[in-house]
Amino acid sequence: MAVPRHVAIIMDGNGRWAKKRMLPRIAGHRKGIEAARNVTRAAGDLGIEVLTLYAFSTENWRRPAEEVNDLMGLLRHFIQTDIEELAQNGVRLRIIGNYKALAPDLVALIDGAIERTAQNSRTTLVIALNYGSQAELVSVMRDVAQRARDGNLDPATIDEAMIDNLLDTHDLPPPDLLIRTSGEQRLSNFMLWQLAYAELLFVDTLWPDFGVQSLADAVADYGARERRFGGL
Repeated sequence: MAVPRHVAIIMDGNGRWAKKRMLPRIAGHRKGIEAARNVTRAAGDLGIEVLTLYAFSTENWRRPAEEVNDLMGLLRHFIQTDIEELAQNGVRLRIIGNYKALAPDLVALIDGAIERTAQNSRTTLVIALNYGSQAELVSVMRDVAQRARDGNLDPATIDEAMIDNLLDTHDLPPPDLLIRTSGEQRLSNFMLWQLAYAELLFVDTLWPDFGVQSLADAVADYGARERRFGGL
């Protein structure tokens, strides 16, 4: 059975999970962290090389300040408590998005975690943090335009490979499979360029209930599909 090299997940449904149980939203986010932990452990066992989790988008800043602060606190806790396990299990941490805009102490924690796991190669865990695909593409366009303006780039030489090399994901294979939980069926400004030929899987399971078997089922679904990339 074919196994996707790169699985990307839009982790949706934490708030609804908590609401169904008459709990505060932070309880759903805490449970969502557990799901992320379990899925990350399972990814390596399933042979997945890269797992990308959409943790915090550029649009998430529009949420109430209390919820944003809770999310950042959970991220701090995750890095402080889980990074040694990730390191010992051969997981390399990567971040896409403008995480440098976060609080300085959180940036320092993230930088330390990236450095701590830099030599690992079993699985790459990519966390999309303060990430928006449109902002990413705007940044690429500005870079290309500036090079052309400075006379260092002939516009006729611009191609897909050049754009790929300027994206946050330049050193990663493109996602083979995108999973979105909670029954929603949209991309929400996530990896719009990179997902051009990804297989899409939308599941009704709320993210906190998405576990090891859920990921295995998704991989099996992917393995049963035929990918033609526009050919026959």
